[in-house]
Amino acid sequence: MSEEGDSQPTKDSFAALRFKDFRSYLGIRFFFTFAYQMQAVIIGFYIYHLTKSAFALGLIGLCEAIPAIGIALYGGYIADKSEKRKMLLIISSLVFFASMVMFIVTMKNMSSHIHTGLIVPIIYFMIFLNGLARAFYGPATFTVYANSIPKEIYPNASSWSSSTWQIASILGPATGGLIYGFIGITAAFGVILIFLAISIILIYRLRLYPPVFVPKENIWKSLSEGIDFVFKSKILIWAMSLDLFSVFFGGAVALLPVFANDILKVGSQGLGIMRATSSLGAVLTMLLMAKFSPMGKPWRNLLIAVTGFGLSIICFGFSRSFYLSLLFLFTEGAFDSISVIIRGTIMQLLTPDHMRGRVSAVNFMFIGSSNEIGAFESGTAAKLLGTVPSVIFGGSVTLVIVAITFLKTKKLIPLSLNQIQTPETLTV
Repeated sequence: MSEEGDSQPTKDSFAALRFKDFRSYLGIRFFFTFAYQMQAVIIGFYIYHLTKSAFALGLIGLCEAIPAIGIALYGGYIADKSEKRKMLLIISSLVFFASMVMFIVTMKNMSSHIHTGLIVPIIYFMIFLNGLARAFYGPATFTVYANSIPKEIYPNASSWSSSTWQIASILGPATGGLIYGFIGITAAFGVILIFLAISIILIYRLRLYPPVFVPKENIWKSLSEGIDFVFKSKILIWAMSLDLFSVFFGGAVALLPVFANDILKVGSQGLGIMRATSSLGAVLTMLLMAKFSPMGKPWRNLLIAVTGFGLSIICFGFSRSFYLSLLFLFTEGAFDSISVIIRGTIMQLLTPDHMRGRVSAVNFMFIGSSNEIGAFESGTAAKLLGTVPSVIFGGSVTLVIVAITFLKTKKLIPLSLNQIQTPETLTV
């Protein structure tokens, strides 16, 4: 284990994979994400099939984001003071239960034609339960990840962790769209339940992760400690804010069912391919980043990546060709993956061990639910402006946000990762 300040990227591309618990963590991340992403794409298409409403798609994100954000800080507090393996088992079991209920409801709808007015609220409530689970899942896995490897290989581990998430995000939507289109939603949910079960089994392979934080004050003071740390670190605040607002306005994923069904007319199979293409761009880029780290000048590279993300969203909004749309989704995923690696590495290196859960919870409030809040914004904007104008508008706002961040953080642009961690730059 290196000293706290040693953060030079290792030249061993497989360094993180040499640790057993990190390999187990990757397995959990893969199977859980596969199931989660697969469920997201089939539920989105299913809800749109039942309602024909872009706003109904936005409500999916809102139902998950409200509980996830509402108790995120408490989830971080619990993660810091709890044993992580047991906590993950409980959380994953709740997600499995919610998926099982949706599986039963959709199966009943196929056989007895349950009225849409009943089935849609049930699905929304199960998504709400998933949001509750996510408030605890993120801080717990953040701590497992951080303590399963030495600090000096965080950049390498970040590439593997993010690549694993993106590979699952390729296979999940593609598998979901294809199974939904050719076999049906019941079979799709069967695969989801199998993969969730595998992730639960893999959690048992983890060693115990006892708490390193024993609260000596009331819960509110403990929570404020994590909040104060984040807000006093200007780098973390700017990084989180940049991601929050770019994804909030620039995310077009929630509207992909509309593009697939009404604009590009490629159906559920095409939707799965579209979702997977974005992740394909991300995972190929992340595999390159495992060899060629973007951490040489991280802040400069972060701003470039988010700029590319915004431009890709705008071009996707203008496109009427399926294959051209896939190209822009590919570049959107590629640029987003670079920003994920940079932000994740910075946060892991700057966060003290005893408050990882609480800092992760604050990060989740900024970033973890930005996709869901962004989905609600996209659905609402699509209803008010139209689907295509809302996507173009969102990408344009992302570019404005990057410009503002550039003007406010010019001092960070030429700095290396080690220089960014110095006390002089932490308050920029």
